[in-house]
Amino acid sequence: MLMVGSALLPSSALPGSGPPESPAPIAIVTNDWTSQNILSRIAGRIFQSMGYNIAYFRHTDEGQWGLMLRGHLHVQVEVWEGTNAKLFARMLKQGGVIDAGTYTAITREDWWYPDYVEGLCPGLPDWRALETCYPVFATDLTRPLGQYIGGPWDQRDRARISALGLKFKMVKVQGGSDWNQTVSEVLKKHQPIIFFNWTPNWVEAEVPGKFVEFPGYEKDCETRPEWGVNPDFLFDCGNPRRGWLKKAAWAGMPEQWPCAFQTLKRMDFGNAEISRLVHEVDIQGISVEKTASRWLDANKKLWQSWIPPRCRTEND
Repeated sequence: MLMVGSALLPSSALPGSGPPESPAPIAIVTNDWTSQNILSRIAGRIFQSMGYNIAYFRHTDEGQWGLMLRGHLHVQVEVWEGTNAKLFARMLKQGGVIDAGTYTAITREDWWYPDYVEGLCPGLPDWRALETCYPVFATDLTRPLGQYIGGPWDQRDRARISALGLKFKMVKVQGGSDWNQTVSEVLKKHQPIIFFNWTPNWVEAEVPGKFVEFPGYEKDCETRPEWGVNPDFLFDCGNPRRGWLKKAAWAGMPEQWPCAFQTLKRMDFGNAEISRLVHEVDIQGISVEKTASRWLDANKKLWQSWIPPRCRTEND
């Protein structure tokens, strides 16, 4: 486990702060995606303002849960339904991790296109439009097929292309930074593009667009070939359209740091706000720390309202 940053400040160093319930540092997980890092820094700074000691620990999305289960890590500010639902449910059942609240933001992960493409491909966002307008998306790498830009994550896109008989070739981008650069360059030039995207993400702060509406997701799409529009293949559907975005905490947090836990539960963001923050870092090149600081300075009344009245200090 690698500590990437810490702020182990005694409560006396924070003017007006009351003593925290425990001087032990709250260990906040940081992962390898931008929004999670920004919200981690925002949560940490709010905890500090309340007099808590905090520490940030870099860890993988997969490896963090065992450490949180055993109380070595205490706060995870972003749990995505699309990637974490099964494992998160297992951790809740084991009892060492608890649900710390759901954001207003609704998550989705699927094929996406900018609105300016609709004039070139009438019928979008219905996926059937792609059956005839695929040449619009063709490139030197894929011609005569249309190009679909996939991310460095396994989304079974090739299986979907086959199952739905789409005349597209997936070009897989390796790594999040390469994905950002590839997509950003095409969008700035207003070129036709269709690619794997997710919300909240910086893309929606850069240009308006929509997800392709594939046949609605059902579990049978992944397990029963006879389900859906193609009776011979699995994955002839889209991904779930309305996923949750949650916060998680070590089960001992409500007892050891009750005010911090209640504040974490009340902490809330929507899609547009998270997207704008990620855009500042990934596209504008502003640091995570500065982006978090700017947000805290501009939204003081909001984040102070997340602190329960009984937990506030005279300066809040």
